[in-house]
Amino acid sequence: MAERRRTRGSGEEALSRHILPSAGTMVGVCTTLIGLVKIVEGRTGPSHVDEAAALTAILFLVGAIASYLSIRLEAGSGRMARLERCADVCFVLGLVSLTMIAVLFAYETI
Repeated sequence: MAERRRTRGSGEEALSRHILPSAGTMVGVCTTLIGLVKIVEGRTGPSHVDEAAALTAILFLVGAIASYLSIRLEAGSGRMARLERCADVCFVLGLVSLTMIAVLFAYETI
């Protein structure tokens, strides 16, 4: 039983180690999207895609910070687990938000 807990703990630590670089990359994707929208706005008119992408970038940033802090804390602490859960939720919400932005932008509703 103790071995099982250790294995699960290492898996949770691995989750934070995967979220951190992925969330950082997604902040860059959101920043690129904002820049591209700003370029296109000159021809197509104003839209709210850049504002939605900026809010999504904040979600990814919070996820990256929570992931980093969970890696830095002692393994097995309650705070580490909460931060890792926060990072996981923020990352998934960011992915869902970015997908919704892409769908709405494709159908020109935002």
